[in-house]
Formats: sequence, C-alpha cells, structure tokens
Amino acid sequence: MKYFLLVLISSFSVLAFSQGIETTKTDSTVIYYGREHFLIEGTVISDSLKESSYDRLPISYKEKVREPVWDLSKASAGITVRFHSNSTSINLKWTVLNDLDMPHMASTGIKGIDLYTKYNNKWRYVTTAGALVGLKTYQNKSIPADSINEYELIKNMSPDFREYKLFLPLYDGVTKLEVGIDSRASIEKASPNPIKPIVFYGTSITQGGCASRPGMAHTNIISRKLDVDCINYGFSGNGRMETPIVKLISEIDAHFYVIECMQNMDSEQVSERVRPLVDMIRTNHPFTPIVLVENMMYTMAFLDQTIKTRLIQENAALKNEYDKIIKSDIPNIFYIKDNKDFLLDNEGTVDGVHLTDLGFLRYADYLIENFKKFKLIKN
Repeated sequence: MKYFLLVLISSFSVLAFSQGIETTKTDSTVIYYGREHFLIEGTVISDSLKESSYDRLPISYKEKVREPVWDLSKASAGITVRFHSNSTSINLKWTVLNDLDMPHMASTGIKGIDLYTKYNNKWRYVTTAGALVGLKTYQNKSIPADSINEYELIKNMSPDFREYKLFLPLYDGVTKLEVGIDSRASIEKASPNPIKPIVFYGTSITQGGCASRPGMAHTNIISRKLDVDCINYGFSGNGRMETPIVKLISEIDAHFYVIECMQNMDSEQVSERVRPLVDMIRTNHPFTPIVLVENMMYTMAFLDQTIKTRLIQENAALKNEYDKIIKSDIPNIFYIKDNKDFLLDNEGTVDGVHLTDLGFLRYADYLIENFKKFKLIKN
C-alpha cells in the first residue's frame, strides 16, 4: 500500500511539473513577435544570404562544403537572440528542422532554448524551453509536438524593462522563432555588441555535445562571462580545418580566432593543414590573434595505450607546426596545451570524450584563463 501511494504521489508530482511548465499558450492576451523585433547574434551572415535566419553558413556554401558539413551547419549552435521587454511573461513559439534525438544527449540541449536575463549587469539563467512529447493540433493538423512548439517560459514578473537572451538549439535547426509578450507590453531589439566577436572553429565539442541545455556549451558560457558575441563553427565529426570553412572564417573581422579541431583530425592532417589555415587567415587579417588548442586526453587513455599514443602524436604534430610558425615570425599565434587535470576525476564527460555541463564549465574557465594570460581579454 505504501509503495502504491509513493508511485501515485510521484506520478502526480511529475504531471503537475509538466502541466505547470510545459503549456501550450492559447491566451489571446499574448502577442507574438518575429525576427524583425530581436537581434540575432552568433552570426555575421545576413539573412538574405541564408536559407534560414538561424543557419550558420550562407546558401552559397551548399556546393562548397561536404554534405555532412552543410547538414550540420543547419544546426543553430551558438546562435542567440537578444531583446528588451517590460512584459510580465515570456513565451516562445519555435519550429525545429529535424526533430533530432540522440541517446547520449538531452533533448533540451539538442532542440531546446535557454532564457537568460541581465541581472546586476550579468547574465543570469532563468529557465529552459524543451520540446513537448506526443501529438498536438496545429492549424488543424496533427503533428509531432516537438516539431512546432509553444512554451511559456516565465510569468508573474513585475513589468520592468529587462534585457533577455535566448540560446538556440545545439544539434537541431530552427526554421522559425517568435517571442510572445503581454498585449500591453512592448519589445525592443537589442543594440549590437560593440566588441568584435570571438570565432570558434572545431568539432562536436565546439558544437555543444553533450550539454544538457544550449547555454552550457563552452562558447555560450564564454559569451556570457565575457559579454562578447561568440561565433560557433563546430561541426560534429567534421571539424577538419577544411579550406571552405577556413576561407569563411578568415573573412570575419574577429577579436580573435580559436581553432579546436584536434578531435576530428589525425597527425598527418594536422601537419598538412595548420599552416595553410594560418596563412589564409593572415591574408585578410595580418595581426588578429589565432589560438591553437590541443586535444584533451580522453578519460580512457590511461588504460587504452592505442588511444593514448594517437592523442600524444596528434598534439605533438600541432606543437611542431606551431613552433615552425613562430620561427617564421608570424605574429600573434598562441598555443593552449591540454589541461592535464581537466578529466582526472572522470566526472566531466558523458562518454569519456564529449562534455557534460561540468566539463563545459571547466573547459570554458580554462580557455578564459589562457585568454587572459595571452592578454587577449582584460583580467
């Protein structure tokens, strides 16, 4: 009997939580506003050059990059939305492209949206909009609820003007996004950040695998801690220092570039591609800092000697290329070594490689520590 009551109470608690947070808005007092009413960050490519406002590559690159890179570019990793409002509630409608699921990553990280607000001049987490489960009716059609979503993020606030920031899905694309506010409230597009963006080029870890929610990818953590726009060119399994992507990032007027592609490359590729990457960026930006980041030593490497040897060889190849670049008197090239203590307790990953929220926080802090040491940012 006690067991039955416990199950009943637990089931009721889960239902109450779901009903209290994941609700579909039908309230006519909420008005939704689209793209023209908020600032999209995490990209420097204009809407007219993209299939969707929330894509990471221009449409012209569809024929320039390999198919997997193009498909991954449709994910909105690192894309953020910023606006001001005096609404007492914040609501969302968004449509995802692929309705993707993965066994080792939370749905909220794959296709959810995080809400932050400026509080005492710092970004503070509010809550996460996750995809509903099952079927719902939309425009008289039954569709998967996690393709087109409506979500009440927060309500019962005082009607003060606040600045808000939405972090968009890491491993799925967004084809449409609307922000809902009270009918008597107003929404204003935020002003662009005057600081040049930091550009990241890398792998599944750069893309955000496997953060539990979008705001916990390290590029997004860094963007909040430094209050700077971060552009995320992370392509899961496909961050290989390839010419089309290098050419694209070399055309961005960046604060500095962070190259963290080692997980997707072997030592031969590293030896072949690092110097061309540096030369291509230097053609357009002779003095903009470029930061080369070693691969981390995976948790199983202390037992698996093959993995350990491979990682050591790859990092040695990167260091060798860096040393040759320095000897060539190319300025403002920096090198971040693997943090030997980063994964020693084995508590920072999902699978020994991809990071949890704890791992991402540690990694972001380690990068920031090095950025400060190199004087790329202020202490």
